[in-house]
Amino acid sequence: MAAFLELRNVSKGYGSGENRVEVLKNINLSIEEGEFIAIVGFTGSGKTTLISLIAGLIEPDEGEILLKGQKINGPGPDRGVIFQNYSLLPWLSVFGNIELAVKQVFPNMSPVDRADHIAKYIEMVNLTPAIQKKPSELSGGMRQRVSVARALAMDPEVLLMDEPLSALDALTRGTLQMEIEKIWYESRKTVVLITNDVDEGILLADRVIPLTPGPGATLGTEYKIGFSRPRDKAAINADPNFKKERNDIINYLDEIGQHRSVNNGEEYVLPDLQPKYLSTKLPLI
Repeated sequence: MAAFLELRNVSKGYGSGENRVEVLKNINLSIEEGEFIAIVGFTGSGKTTLISLIAGLIEPDEGEILLKGQKINGPGPDRGVIFQNYSLLPWLSVFGNIELAVKQVFPNMSPVDRADHIAKYIEMVNLTPAIQKKPSELSGGMRQRVSVARALAMDPEVLLMDEPLSALDALTRGTLQMEIEKIWYESRKTVVLITNDVDEGILLADRVIPLTPGPGATLGTEYKIGFSRPRDKAAINADPNFKKERNDIINYLDEIGQHRSVNNGEEYVLPDLQPKYLSTKLPLI
């Protein structure tokens, strides 16, 4: 039986001739419906290129990407994307930004049903009091909540997250990590998270898969995360299995990074490896 989402021998490069750079090479990945996958990698390894390929924003040079057995040939409402930079229209309110996307996906939904549908997802991300505020009136964490609500309101089959929390401060990031885990637990969407934070991957995902340093990056050894759900951040931080998983992934990343640096004479930047032992009792951002 075919996987729900599948990447088969996918490669992607940019430029031509001597300026050609092979960003990704021979990416193979099978994801089951409802699974939460975290891809963790080095700066410049092609993580955003990978998420753009799955979203259909760019096409692979080789290989194919299949969703429910059908080849992906472009963007579609079956894949929702949450970017780093919020991508909100400044002249629209929280409601208006989400409504714009909902109208595109559900053009025949009645105004009453549409309003109820949007309100449901705004409440899900704890933004009901800010429903009529403009992006300029919101904090960075609140803006990212709008992006999450907008993507969920489109009811995609796959949720793609391209380092959505990387620009936030540690407290806001910790709060939103738990919000995302809660939302996933309730909705069971298929999720692909791109992150440079090993702890974040372990906290949220069913599998953490490193992306090797580029050029020609490919997927490395995968790590299955066995913590029960819903997850408690404080309990996981205190669990010896968390420390072992974390050390295993960090050691692997360090090993492949050093190997690439020595062989190619290149510098590499490790993902965020600092421990984040944050309380789960954080204020809403």
